[in-house]
Amino acid sequence: MTHEVKDKPKLPTNPAQPEPLPPFPAQHQNKPGIESKLNPRPHYEAQEYRAAGKLQGKIALITGGDSGIGRAVAVLFAREGADVAIGYLPSEKSDAEETQRAIHSHGRKCLLLEGDLTTPGFCEAIVDATAEHYGKLDILVSNAAHQNRKKSLDEVSDEEFDTTFKTNVYAYFRLARAALRHLKAGGAIIATSSVTGILGAKGLPDYSATKGAINAFTKTLAQDVIARGIRVNAVAPGPVWTPLNPADAGTSPEKVAQFGSDVPMGRPAQPEELAPAYVFLASNADSSYITGTVLQVMGGETAGG
Repeated sequence: MTHEVKDKPKLPTNPAQPEPLPPFPAQHQNKPGIESKLNPRPHYEAQEYRAAGKLQGKIALITGGDSGIGRAVAVLFAREGADVAIGYLPSEKSDAEETQRAIHSHGRKCLLLEGDLTTPGFCEAIVDATAEHYGKLDILVSNAAHQNRKKSLDEVSDEEFDTTFKTNVYAYFRLARAALRHLKAGGAIIATSSVTGILGAKGLPDYSATKGAINAFTKTLAQDVIARGIRVNAVAPGPVWTPLNPADAGTSPEKVAQFGSDVPMGRPAQPEELAPAYVFLASNADSSYITGTVLQVMGGETAGG
């Protein structure tokens, strides 16, 4: 079955749901994908959000903060009073600089940290660089991810499996280990999980496995550091309109056009719809009694997870 591709995405019919609906224009990008090239552009400004100074004076490090969920989180953290550092790949520099400009527009500081999380020592280096630059570290958001769909398990090479785990799981482990040398009571660690880590996903065996590992590691680490007054949680998004999906080598442009149409809400989330969950988990005013949880933001999908 083929789908008609239109020049513009379908407009929502419900004024309470102002976000774009599929089908989107058929499109594909080479990894890691650039947000400025997405059509439609993802929404990260969260214009309906009202900040309340929940993170005033805090310092946050966000990996994958150049685009997608990471960008939206960085901007909302800044609006809540935090200064941030964002990690990104060299090819994502233009997106990172746009995020930095957005953060500066809200009167906060943004440190750009360029490099590859799978490179030995880089995770520790960006944690230490953030703490040294700002004098402390209060919040770690481990968000960057790697994903490529496959038709069958036979197509998942050892190299691909290794890359997915090194980007999604090893980096989280190394970032958390390094961050715990700086975090004090009241600090928070937040990981980006996925609906795939709870329900699984056909065509994403390695990616789904990493997200399941993230969930288990989050719950375990939360128990380990609870006596130190540090909280550890994860957010599990459903489909979100970010560069990760059109840059998936196993997803055709036609599939990208229909991305998110199969969830109950009939569309992917926009990054601005995920970011408040991270503010909630980072803010001791909101979630001081919450640790070891995987917060589901999945567009109507329900799971015990």
